[in-house]
Order: sequence, then structure tokens, then C-alpha cells
Amino acid sequence: MMGMGKVFSGSIAGKEIVNIDGMVLGELEDMIFEVQTGKLVDLLVKPNKELNRMKYREDGKFVLIPFASVVAIKDYIVIDESRAMKT
Repeated sequence: MMGMGKVFSGSIAGKEIVNIDGMVLGELEDMIFEVQTGKLVDLLVKPNKELNRMKYREDGKFVLIPFASVVAIKDYIVIDESRAMKT
């Protein structure tokens, strides 16, 4: 992920998650880390009511978006949906 630099988790809590086309998918609720390595694995997202949840892995009322799908973090967290959908 080039150009993202350092971002503190407190500064992205509650940010909107959008796809490359600018459609809002939901709001960041939390992040899931791999305990042994500290690697950020998934974003735990409170989905918008209109979001087709069937495309994503779910965790209760939330959807999981792989951190590998994040392409930018600024005012929004931008993801590449083609890398975020379950297979």
C-alpha cells in the first residue's frame, strides 16, 4: 500500500468505508489483528442498510472487509471491492 504512511487507529475510528466509485459501504467499527504477528487482517464494518451483505463475510451484524483491499486512507477509507468480496 504505497503512500499511506502512518495512521493511528484512533484517527480512523468511525470513518466511512467507500468503494473506488465513491459508494458508501458502511462505517469502521473496529479492526482485527493477527495476535502472533500484529498484522492487520480485517476491518469490522457497520454496513449501510442498502449494502448487499451477501457479497461479504459476516460477523454478527457487521461485515468483514480484508485489510488487503484498502487502497487509501484519508477522509474516507477507500477499498477495492473486487478484493473485498467473499469467494
